[in-house]
Amino acid sequence: MSAMHAIHAEGLRKSYGEKLVLDGIGLRIPEASVFALLGPNGAGKTTAVQILSTLIGADGGEARVAGYDVVRQADDVRRSIGVTGQFAAVDGLLTAEENLLLMADLHHLPRREGKRRAADLLERFDLTPDAKKTVSSFSGGMRRKLDLAMTLVGEPRVIFLDEPTTGLDPRSRRMLWELIRGLVEDRGITIFLTTQYLDEADQLADRIAVLNGGRIVAEGTSEELKRRIPGSHIRLRFGGEDQLDAAARVFDVAQRDPENLALNIPGDGTPGTVRAVLDLLDAARLEAESLTVHTPDLDDVFLALTEKPQQPVPAL
Repeated sequence: MSAMHAIHAEGLRKSYGEKLVLDGIGLRIPEASVFALLGPNGAGKTTAVQILSTLIGADGGEARVAGYDVVRQADDVRRSIGVTGQFAAVDGLLTAEENLLLMADLHHLPRREGKRRAADLLERFDLTPDAKKTVSSFSGGMRRKLDLAMTLVGEPRVIFLDEPTTGLDPRSRRMLWELIRGLVEDRGITIFLTTQYLDEADQLADRIAVLNGGRIVAEGTSEELKRRIPGSHIRLRFGGEDQLDAAARVFDVAQRDPENLALNIPGDGTPGTVRAVLDLLDAARLEAESLTVHTPDLDDVFLALTEKPQQPVPAL
């Protein structure tokens, strides 16, 4: 397995009784990147995280995390990772500083080093003004920030974030996104993200995999996945019916929208395609009031790939 991958898994399988949860999945996740695993409820996302973080064993296959085998070198894996679950694992009766110092003690850090790391993380996560406040008074967003800061006390190389922004308001979600980006860009940490928010994967992930029926049915960048789904088109809107009719004769494959005086022309929306459409309009002495490019979003990708069991699609 390549040392250049923070996570490298081959043929991971897991069943619970007769229910097959993971059916031989493979993963290759580069260092200092964000990888998002999407899938419907029960698809096996959390099971994959549990196997890779050594919480449970696989029935088959092999995996390495931070260069260590998850079975034979489980202790080394645990020392190299952090795990943040769906709910903030903070003690509401302690202060923010005390939570961090408790985590430092659990990592067997010397007292002086523990205090140094706690102070550094409080400052990094903009929690210094609230360091002496009990966590029970914190908002959901502040709890999440502290939870992530506690994960960093052990200076992990890989962090598993299992639906980290569940229940947060939009402002808190964006704040957490910025913190996650900073961990990758400034500290070279690798993030393995599971999420129900497709816009979150779109914003954060360098690569995305869709898990369905226990198998990875598609993998690629956000844009690569969107291009796999039909429905991209260029929409032209005109000022009158005469122009709409004339344009429809030029673009005979277009779909008419008479109510809005618009044409939907199948196309990928690349600059070359848009330029070709405008050239044809100019040649016909027609002028559109507006031109917009419409492409499928990750919602469309997710629905198309998870409506029914799929055959796996090769990674791009």
